[in-house]
Amino acid sequence: MSKLGNLGARLYRGEVGYDFVGKRKIWYGVSILITITAIVGLAVRGLNMGIEFEGGAVFSTPKTSVSVAKAEGYAEKASGHDAVVQELGSGGLRIQVAGVDTAKSDQIKADLAKDMGLKADSINADLVGPSWGEQISKKAWTGLIIFMVLVVIYLAIAFEWRMAVAALVALIHDITITVGVYALVGFEVTQGTIIGLLTILGYSLYDTVVVFDSLKEQSKDLAKQTRWTYSEVANRSINSTLVRSINTTVVALLPVAGLLFIGGGFLGAGMLNDISLSLFVGLAAGAYSSIFIATPLVADLKETEPQMKALKKRVLAKRAAAAAKGESAESAEQGDEESRDDMPEDAAPAGVVGPRTQPASRGRGRGRPSGKRR
Repeated sequence: MSKLGNLGARLYRGEVGYDFVGKRKIWYGVSILITITAIVGLAVRGLNMGIEFEGGAVFSTPKTSVSVAKAEGYAEKASGHDAVVQELGSGGLRIQVAGVDTAKSDQIKADLAKDMGLKADSINADLVGPSWGEQISKKAWTGLIIFMVLVVIYLAIAFEWRMAVAALVALIHDITITVGVYALVGFEVTQGTIIGLLTILGYSLYDTVVVFDSLKEQSKDLAKQTRWTYSEVANRSINSTLVRSINTTVVALLPVAGLLFIGGGFLGAGMLNDISLSLFVGLAAGAYSSIFIATPLVADLKETEPQMKALKKRVLAKRAAAAAKGESAESAEQGDEESRDDMPEDAAPAGVVGPRTQPASRGRGRGRPSGKRR
């Protein structure tokens, strides 16, 4: 067995583990700091909205020897606006200029043809109105709201409302961080970005539900024992699914990282940046929130219940009593379990009358002669 597999087995059995829930205040502080940074970046720099949302003109050129950087300079000089230039597979260029009308686009087209040494008729110019982007934005917001409502309803039914609230907080956390990174990096927001943002919601929710399912199984009849508190069981659930969460996240991040860093960065395929960045940041934030935010938040909400408060007091009292005797509460609990396991099936604790307990005199001599002779 590999070292990682061995570690995963030991984590699953509870032999080793890290106190994620016990140090939740640290993770809350880190998340708040990251979220505030994202919000400040979004407020100060704003999003670099693509031409689909602001409107403008798109110029497509035939195969040319003009570099992307030179074409960008030509377009900005001709239009007076920032331009986005992408190289096409045919060897041509796609030049986007936002905020221009029909009259100005004709002049930009003529200037580009002159500077790039091309015929004006060989350059295609298409105008894009902002109404299309507005429609897409409204539909995306509608889909996002419907998705979150359905998620909350499902988790409240399948698990409980505290887990639904924690999952919703984690989703908002992931979306805020992803949008904030876009503002700080300055990548263009396109329709691919919207698709990426909607896609990461499922990935983010997947890891969270896996931990919640383990927590639901391990917390059955929890109040009937005095060995673990709810927070400790929640921490065991995180550790038992930790390797699985890491593996699924890494496997999902590798191809996305290839699109972002190799395809978009090294090979210069800028059209991949819009969707790959949202996926990369969203996947990483989703894995983080499921471990460090969602489950610790469930533990905080759950331990406000009177039943869980009483359980915590009993567990701590038992550990204090065991410490006073010079033994651990865990060893005392294990001793109780072993004694119960060694007990015969028909045996009952002292003072308990069950269906198998009968007076000894009733069974004595049954099926034997009474001793009297006739």
